[in-house]
Amino acid sequence: MSDLLVALGLVLVIEGVLYGGLPQLARRLAADVLSMPEQVLRVAGLVAIAAGVAIVWLVRG
Repeated sequence: MSDLLVALGLVLVIEGVLYGGLPQLARRLAADVLSMPEQVLRVAGLVAIAAGVAIVWLVRG
């Protein structure tokens, strides 16, 4: 459970850096996401899930 909380904290830090430090980039990325086809977003999400699982599996064994 503590690993989950650490992971959530890291996600919040990364998002905070994006929104707090680079707000114009965050706006542009949000606009780009709105114009992307749903299938592209779905594939990108599945690739991100697979990459995240692979990283956790490699690090945690």
